[in-house]
Amino acid sequence: MTTQLIEAKNGNLTSEMEYVAQKEGICKNKVLKNVANGSLVILKNNTRKDVIPTAVGNGVSVKINANIGTSLERSSLNEELDKVKIIETTGADVLMDLSTGADIDDVRRKIIASTKLPIGTVPIYQAGKEALDEFRDISKLSKDKFFSDIEKQCKDGVDFITVHCGVTKFVVEQLEKQGRICDIVSRGGSMLACWIKTTGKENPLYEYYDELLEIARTYDCTLSLGDGLRPGCIADAGDRAQVAETIILGELVKRARDYGVQTMVEGPGHVPINKIPSMIETIKVLTDNAPLYVLGPLVTDIAPGYDHITSAIGGTLAAIHGADFLCYVTPAEHLGLPNVKEVREGIIASKIAAHAADIGRGIEKAIERDQNMSIARKNLDWTNQAKYAIDKCVFDKIDNGKPCTMCGQYCSMKIYNEYFNKAN
Repeated sequence: MTTQLIEAKNGNLTSEMEYVAQKEGICKNKVLKNVANGSLVILKNNTRKDVIPTAVGNGVSVKINANIGTSLERSSLNEELDKVKIIETTGADVLMDLSTGADIDDVRRKIIASTKLPIGTVPIYQAGKEALDEFRDISKLSKDKFFSDIEKQCKDGVDFITVHCGVTKFVVEQLEKQGRICDIVSRGGSMLACWIKTTGKENPLYEYYDELLEIARTYDCTLSLGDGLRPGCIADAGDRAQVAETIILGELVKRARDYGVQTMVEGPGHVPINKIPSMIETIKVLTDNAPLYVLGPLVTDIAPGYDHITSAIGGTLAAIHGADFLCYVTPAEHLGLPNVKEVREGIIASKIAAHAADIGRGIEKAIERDQNMSIARKNLDWTNQAKYAIDKCVFDKIDNGKPCTMCGQYCSMKIYNEYFNKAN
């Protein structure tokens, strides 16, 4: 089986690359070059015929992911499918199914069937959950179970998978030597660290990485190399364990590219705002400019209920300095699973962050959109303001499509236009 990366290295422009070039408004040769060097990936499993090919990385707009999924505490397929609809209508580019509740296979397959958006998963969630259900012991999770679940999900059509290959025995040792306030906050990272400590063995995803690459290449499923040691509070940001893992991820990016497998790298979660530029730039250097997927970063730890805002602040700055893919954060972060309303709020906040970063990155379509909005405001054209707004629903609150006479924009523009017209 071939992949977008293999085709690009051979100089072949695929239909997916042509679609990306047209959608992003950039040169086809630029897309071809960036896919070939690994700085741009196209999320599309080769078994999904109707998925929207979505580009993440160098030269394209910043993308948004929205997480959904069942849990043991709340497991409703209908609610997750409602979230899929909200994700589509609100404008996220990608979604991830992080289900850990009942009937994980059925939930995943029905989510895939319900949307044309690219879909990601974290296979260790299912493997670990089922091992705990059966044995009550994470150490009983076998290497064969790891890889069979990965292949099953790729075969189902998952377009990218988070795999915590960099959580190695060495990295876990570094974590234990230095200590942390929040230890490990990544679910997949904590599962693997516990597995390593209990069994004394090396992480199978690292030890048998070539087997993982073979599966990914078969389905052209992009590997998202997970940051299992991402900081869970701003005080832990940039410590030795995080850097040690990132160095390993950089090595794994090269091996994947040599194998013809598309690869992204996942980045930090909580980072003080002054450290974001240097941290993002360092990660990009260590991973040879692989597309960078970040959760946040959240710039403070004291805003539960408002972490979609702390995330948007960090996400904008991170994307200006090289992050390519923002994982949304909802107001329910650190509090519980988000409902449909909170999913929407998280997407809107992330879209604002991504768009602001696109302007700073010089993305012409983003700059043009803001200019069109400005022209619409000058003309008191509320129809086009709604057209160019990130959240068009706010304009539904305007009575009969007319602005409130207390609106400062309306009053100021009206006064000036009337004066200007009289003067001329």
